[in-house]
Amino acid sequence: MKRIVVIDDEEASRETVMRILKSEGYTVETAENGWEGLLAIRAHYPGLIICDIAMPIMDGYEVLRELRSDPLTATIPFIFFTAQEMMSSARHDMALGADDYLTKPFTADELLKAIAFQETKQNALMKKFQEKIDHLQSYVTRSLPHELRTPLSGIMGASSLIRDSHKSLSEDELKTMIELIYTSAERLNRFIQNYLQFAQLAITAQNPVRLEALRKSRSELLRGKGIPSEAVISRTASEIAQEAARERDLNLVLSAAAIEILEEDLSKIVKELVDNAFKYSRTGTPVHVKSVSENNRFVLSVTDHGRGMTAGQIARIGAYMQFERDTYEQQGVGLGLEIARCLIETYEGELNIESIPGQETTVHLSLVIM
Repeated sequence: MKRIVVIDDEEASRETVMRILKSEGYTVETAENGWEGLLAIRAHYPGLIICDIAMPIMDGYEVLRELRSDPLTATIPFIFFTAQEMMSSARHDMALGADDYLTKPFTADELLKAIAFQETKQNALMKKFQEKIDHLQSYVTRSLPHELRTPLSGIMGASSLIRDSHKSLSEDELKTMIELIYTSAERLNRFIQNYLQFAQLAITAQNPVRLEALRKSRSELLRGKGIPSEAVISRTASEIAQEAARERDLNLVLSAAAIEILEEDLSKIVKELVDNAFKYSRTGTPVHVKSVSENNRFVLSVTDHGRGMTAGQIARIGAYMQFERDTYEQQGVGLGLEIARCLIETYEGELNIESIPGQETTVHLSLVIM
């Protein structure tokens, strides 16, 4: 937070604040109105912004709204200068997204304490973020080798047997070895494809320009071309149930609805949600797949009667995250659900999870019907 942008139309006030901050080792950029302030912020991306409210051309409220609407500046700490007679609006300022406010006139000590508080808060957030990164790195280090080694071991073991003992193997034994090689290769290929797709989706999600371009091109492609969701969901869910040898456990209750989404994307979403439902529930327990159209929204729900999750586990769900893996030995690294979430969000939809530990989990997908 060593770079600070100060926006104030009063030259004396700007100079005073700049002198105080520079004496403490901060790099300071100043602007005399909101528009120039925005230009300075986007040119330097400071660690903190201090802004007056009443200014010509663009006031402090407009500056704050612009910053909070831009993903690149939305999280920069923002402190308002507030005149004594405007103290009643402080709650309004905070509701807009301001982090703090100072009442004019203020002392150097009050200014530095307000900045120090924001620095402490930012450091705490960064520490928490770093802890999550460290946990993720640790989990990836432990889980990815397993996901790569397991199918490779199957491929290498079976192919080695064929190479060394093919003359003594019966036709049935050869067939079994070949099936093992194919199944292992298929699992490895799916993992690699999921990994690449997640990486691409994650990169797009972090780039607002790229995300908007994707949505625009897809909207033009799909305009007036809604796909029959019922047929796609039924076919995909049935295929996954067959792969899991749980056709009898699948319960479909689908309403007819044409939605503007690429068929391959809807199929991928359904595949990952239904696959998860089978993966985390026992054979013989039902998996319900239900879709409804209401209030201009298409809602798909997938419910399994497995071990469920706590609220804390739901909050921590993300790529490379599984819970109690050592106990239950399920396969995968949690990419499937995160891919489904990312895909849904590129269509400006939502994915929510409800769960009762030890009883059931329901994943809800919601999309606007165009």
